[in-house]
Amino acid sequence: MKYLAKKYKLLSWGLLTVVSTIALQACKDDPILVKSIDESGYHVSGESISYLAGTDGKIGNAMLELRSEGAYDVVLQLSKPATQAIKGSLIYDESILLAYNQKNSTTLKAFPQELVTFSNDSQFEVQASAMSSAPITVSAKSGTEIDENATYVIPLSTKLTNGALLSKSSDLLLFVKDFSKVPSTDKSTGIKIISCMEVNDTNPLNNLSLKLKNSDKYLIDMVILFSSNINYDQTTGKVKVTHNPNVTHLLANHAKYIKPLQDKGMKVILSILGNHDRSGVANLSDAAAKVFAQEIKTVCDAYNLDGVFFDDEYSAYQSPPPPGFVSPSNRAAARLVYETKMAMPDKLTMVYVYSRTNNFGGTGAIAEAPAGQYVDYALHDYGGSFDLSTRYPGLPKSRWGMSSAEYNLGRLPSTSALTNLRTGGFGAHMIFAFDPNRANFDGLQTPALQNVARILFDDELVIDKSKIYAKDW
Repeated sequence: MKYLAKKYKLLSWGLLTVVSTIALQACKDDPILVKSIDESGYHVSGESISYLAGTDGKIGNAMLELRSEGAYDVVLQLSKPATQAIKGSLIYDESILLAYNQKNSTTLKAFPQELVTFSNDSQFEVQASAMSSAPITVSAKSGTEIDENATYVIPLSTKLTNGALLSKSSDLLLFVKDFSKVPSTDKSTGIKIISCMEVNDTNPLNNLSLKLKNSDKYLIDMVILFSSNINYDQTTGKVKVTHNPNVTHLLANHAKYIKPLQDKGMKVILSILGNHDRSGVANLSDAAAKVFAQEIKTVCDAYNLDGVFFDDEYSAYQSPPPPGFVSPSNRAAARLVYETKMAMPDKLTMVYVYSRTNNFGGTGAIAEAPAGQYVDYALHDYGGSFDLSTRYPGLPKSRWGMSSAEYNLGRLPSTSALTNLRTGGFGAHMIFAFDPNRANFDGLQTPALQNVARILFDDELVIDKSKIYAKDW
């Protein structure tokens, strides 16, 4: 993050809602604009094309966290208003997953069909002149045969009885992971608190020290390890993921520094940042982005991480671009995030609303999908709170990180900014450089954290001083 670089030279290593139902409903009811279906290959004048979509706007794939039970709502979406009522059914179709595994060289398992049920007798109906059906709820429950360490898939398809053509990509893979044995950090308003940790200086276990008094929930929902890097390998001519000694130590000692966070329900995310050479997250060719995305997946799988956060800073981009690279652009950054999501659809992909990861709409868009299909969270730069709907089309407000804070340099949101976050139906807030071992912890960090607890959750912050850790490596 750019402000911290002024203070910390180690960075050159490369390193919902007013718990009022009104705001929750406002967030839930915000319309999600999904990708328009390309009808060029159908050659049917005036015919409506149908496809499956989650009520959160997801098409193609989506995630469901299972805690003994779980549910996800899907609709039958049309490319244009129906000229007559369209009826169909939602079906569990394992052949979709078999085709996916074959195409992507994966071995994902189908979630047992006997543990899945559909509401409304599995029946869709889109009324004449409408563009969407009422939702069908896909419900799943855990069973003794479910491995809590594995990711499963509920393969969903549709069968129409009249009135429209099915899109060539109308299926939806619902990725399922069982968190029944893991506590939930979910809090009353649904807002997620994301702690981006400068691990060159700070022990990430400090996130265990912050809880809420009344709900007994942990304040932090996600922890970003800031930061690993993208680097150019002179020997191979390719880009690779690199880790400075601090990140290397944390990953190598996963059981000590990462698993305790995950055991309390926190997601642990790896940051990818430029590192002062020709490579960056915004200048890879399409082919290089696909290869690098696979390497990111390998790292996340190897260390059991929950996703990746992209930050376009500290790269020494060259002009004209050297072989294998393109001119840095928002579109190239979007391509890398998209390819990463395709490589690991069961993990989170997050971006910093800064530099060339700050806009994946307009000229930054890619043809395959709108940003909301492959970006899970967009986290504003410090203090940022402007509308992101045109920058990340299809990304709901519940996935916007608003009014981010920098706890070392005192760049903190006002109480009115936090109130706006809550009442506006927004879903995330990032804090950067939280560290209870810094001299400003009592006078600056603690009041800021107390405001977060009070304004976003109507609760009181509790700091467990037995869970304050020094950097011990």
